[in-house]
Amino acid sequence: MGLSRNRGQTTLKERVRLSGVGVHSGAEVSVVLNPADPNSGISFLRASDSGDIEIPARSSAVGATALCTVLGDPKGVHVATVEHLLAALAGLGVDNCLIEIDGAEVPVMDGSSRAFVEAIDQAGLVVQSAPKRVLRIDKPVRIEQGEAFAEFLPHDGCRFEISIDYDCEIIGRQAYTFDLSADGFRRDIAGARTYGYLSEVEALWAAGFARGSSLDNAVVIGDGIVVNPEGLRYPDEFVRHKVLDTIGDLSLAGAPIQGLFRSYKGGHRLNAAALAALLAESGAWTLRTAADERETRPAGRVEPAAGLAAAAYAPEVR
Repeated sequence: MGLSRNRGQTTLKERVRLSGVGVHSGAEVSVVLNPADPNSGISFLRASDSGDIEIPARSSAVGATALCTVLGDPKGVHVATVEHLLAALAGLGVDNCLIEIDGAEVPVMDGSSRAFVEAIDQAGLVVQSAPKRVLRIDKPVRIEQGEAFAEFLPHDGCRFEISIDYDCEIIGRQAYTFDLSADGFRRDIAGARTYGYLSEVEALWAAGFARGSSLDNAVVIGDGIVVNPEGLRYPDEFVRHKVLDTIGDLSLAGAPIQGLFRSYKGGHRLNAAALAALLAESGAWTLRTAADERETRPAGRVEPAAGLAAAAYAPEVR
């Protein structure tokens, strides 16, 4: 997927609302996806006791990755479980969107991106006058965390090569390669649900988390079987969901990535760390536009916000 000279940025034609429960809080929450101006990017407008606060969907805003990707201050105003919604926006090529949210957590819906894709398709997209920007990978950047690793490599397109490996017969080792496109995302990735072990869910319930989790919004494994009566949507739904999460997490670069991302035993923590390492690496990337083939650097660097970096790399949970 090279740069198209006629490709402009996109936003929604009209606003659209979704409601559901937060997977961890169990609280009812609504989100409204709104059209946004060119070059404004993706951001959340969080209603709080102190008024509406805007939180950009950027790497610099990542506050935690322990149970999901959290933007903002986990002990203050924040928005959690953003990855499935951000994946839908990135998967369908939406550059600019203001997301109003009346709670601290994006609704989990069915545990995938399917409902968000349907909402975006319902609203429709419009091409804007500003040229589309991409973040091109110019040289390899790799990080390792124990057996896990993640790396960015130059590539003429947007490709994800994701591998997982579990000591579990139901999951085992799975790998999936995905070249990002809107049609491919709708067909192959959007419907893949989050997953976990029944024993883990019960432990999270006891700790006051996962209050909204159920068989309606997660694939649950217990006693060597998939507990959900309907079974899996794809034979390799587990790794496809990892691809979905990765697309959402890496959209925090602030522009579509032109390159290859490869990971093994990854998750939100590894994705956040890899993206932060890429953005901090001088000469590893270039911000380009379709209208101007000259290679340019952005006016400001994208760094983890002060006081948030430590929380962003907390222990990993799917």
